[in-house]
Amino acid sequence: MAIKDALLPEFDHEMANTRKTLERVPEAGFDWRPHKKSMTMGGLATHLSNIPKWGVMSIEQDSVDLAPGGVPMKPPEQAKSVREVLDLFDQNVAAARSAISAASDEKLVKPWTLLHAGKTVLTMPRIGVLRSFVLNHIIHHRAQLGVYLRLNDVPVPSIYGPSADEGTM
Repeated sequence: MAIKDALLPEFDHEMANTRKTLERVPEAGFDWRPHKKSMTMGGLATHLSNIPKWGVMSIEQDSVDLAPGGVPMKPPEQAKSVREVLDLFDQNVAAARSAISAASDEKLVKPWTLLHAGKTVLTMPRIGVLRSFVLNHIIHHRAQLGVYLRLNDVPVPSIYGPSADEGTM
């Protein structure tokens, strides 16, 4: 079995659960944050919508520098609506899925490097980047968004089993 064929069902499952969570974000709560050091709910939703873009970058580029020439990359602008978050998410998921589907095993085991101001932060096979920087990263922030929803009395969707708000899956 090709690596992509083992990865794509997991990717599809996690993206569907992430979309289900993003659909619950209340636009009236976009500026809400649980703590001054925390992202706003809209900022977190926007971040989640952009994470799949790393799937494309990790396959199509050999490296990404977070601060090329010592200047940090400009963060994406926060989405203004749930529709904008979902459209961006869907676009990025489709692009990442397409990139993964087209990737050979040879490409997926080829090293990829994350740089900061030209210095190597880490190098790992592209499949490891997809699992950590895309899937695990999205799971982490999706759970964070679940807490934001709970603190705002928004029903939390079932993800891996029933939630306190949804007794069934």
